[in-house]
This record gives sequence, C-alpha cells and structure tokens, in this order.
Amino acid sequence: MDDKLMRIAMGKFATGVTVILSENESGELRGMTANAFMSVSLDPKLILISVDNRANMKSIIEQSSKFSVNVLADNQVDISKQFAGQLKEDKEVAFNFSHEIPVIEGSLTSIVCDVYDIVVQGDHTLFVGKVKHLTVNEGNPLLFNQGKYETLTPVSV
Repeated sequence: MDDKLMRIAMGKFATGVTVILSENESGELRGMTANAFMSVSLDPKLILISVDNRANMKSIIEQSSKFSVNVLADNQVDISKQFAGQLKEDKEVAFNFSHEIPVIEGSLTSIVCDVYDIVVQGDHTLFVGKVKHLTVNEGNPLLFNQGKYETLTPVSV
C-alpha cells in the first residue's frame, strides 16, 4: 500500500483540532496544529500527542519538558490555519498562561502537561503528558474530516 492510500484511509476518521503550545529555550512561544491527540489514562491523568520527527515542535517539547493542548472551538479556524502555516500573514492570537505554559484564550479545553514519557515510533514521536491543570469552556468543537474543516451537526436519534 502506498502513503497516499494510507492518508486517505486515516482522513476518513473525523477528529477534533488542537493547537499544541510550548516555549523554546529563549522563552518564545511556539505552536503547531495537530489532530493526533488522545486521552490515555485517568489514574494517573495522562494524554498523548503525536509529533512528526521533522517538526520543530519535537525539539521544543523535548527541551522544555512541558506543553499545552488546546482543543479548538468551531469559531477558531483561523487559529488552526495560523499554527498549521496556512495563512499568508500572522493574526494576533490571545494567550493566557497556566502553570507557566501558554494556552489559547477561548479554546474549548486547555490541558497543561509535563512530559511523562517519550516514545519514538516510525516517523513520529509520541509525547505522553501528565496533566497538571485543565480548563473547560462551553461551545462546539472544530472538526477535521477528509482534509477539510467541519462543524458539528447533531444527529437525531
């Protein structure tokens, strides 16, 4: 099977959209859009993100040993596009800090983590984060499906 077929198959799984944030050694905020995120454990409270080994974010998280995962709301498409490098010019993004980690204002959930474990698998690195703090806000999630942004449409049962 080729890489394109694998991408098409994985694209059939609709996901939420997150922005991973951390700070480099100079204290500069860095981020990337990601949909490879999941809950791992409630006891201890662990989550997992997957970062391409070629991404700058990999070394930033390795150096800082901390990061946040910000689950985007359906009105935050521009934020997703900005951190995915899809906008021609940067727009201002409102940040707060929680436990000295940057988080995005207005995200549905911001999860602040210390790196708990690092596992390299193929062309990606899996960062398991131990949750230090989280915030939850009301709203609907931004979704990504088959290469496009979508919003939630409830199904009547």
